Amino acid sequence: MITVKKLENGFEYLEVHNDASHAKIALQGAHLFSCRCQGKELLWVSEASEFVRGKAIRGGVPICWPAFGNNNPALLQHGFARTAMWELERCQELDERTTQVSLRLCDMQEYLGMWDYKCEVRLIFTLGETLEMELVTTNNDTRSFELTQALHTYFSVSNIEKIAIYGLVHKPCFDALTEITDMPSEPIRFRGEYDRVFQEVEGAIELRDEEGSITIQNEGSRSVVVWNPWIEKGSRMSGMRPDDYRRFVCIESANAYGDKRVLEAGATHRLKAVISFS
Repeated sequence: MITVKKLENGFEYLEVHNDASHAKIALQGAHLFSCRCQGKELLWVSEASEFVRGKAIRGGVPICWPAFGNNNPALLQHGFARTAMWELERCQELDERTTQVSLRLCDMQEYLGMWDYKCEVRLIFTLGETLEMELVTTNNDTRSFELTQALHTYFSVSNIEKIAIYGLVHKPCFDALTEITDMPSEPIRFRGEYDRVFQEVEGAIELRDEEGSITIQNEGSRSVVVWNPWIEKGSRMSGMRPDDYRRFVCIESANAYGDKRVLEAGATHRLKAVISFS
């Protein structure tokens, strides 16, 4: 079942409920900001985040599109999709435990000058015993364009200092804090600010927490971003409380840096993340 709801300030979102999952998706940004599967809340959202038109939600799954980071000087950081309005295109009950929701990015005329290409962008959520997110970009222009993007997922954790991330050992990565490229030899653990982009990632990634494990399998992607701002940076960030850094880690399914994609006229690219829990 899917219901269109509004907060008191008029902020619209979709509420999806089936026998296996319960989710909330803002129409601004096609932003999944709650996803409870098999009784477990997957995502973290800051209690200080404002749900207002024109501001990105701090937490959940912001959509970085059509640029990741600041690599396109014509665009805002992480592009404009996360604050743009999307529309519900289709909702389908696949069975009693699985619902599929397709959202389409609305008219992009207001972003001309930043992004002058004709294209279609959809985000397809499949919500059930697992969470699947598929960001689909089709180039309807006569020119090719370069695309970097990410599903910027904030995973909820019990304590950042008690988790570990597996599946990225011996993968080349760029450390945005030191601007050094290296190749870690151990699973990721956190003792301070962390901001790295991993490349050549093809296998599953596992987030191990004392409350259980989350597995992420990406398609259409060979880059993964891992991020936590820690104490000093986190205390300066909007929509975040000083101790919020303890409660989340971002593991982003991406096409970033060396994994950028060039879409020729008529081409389609699909970035997909399949997330399961144990």
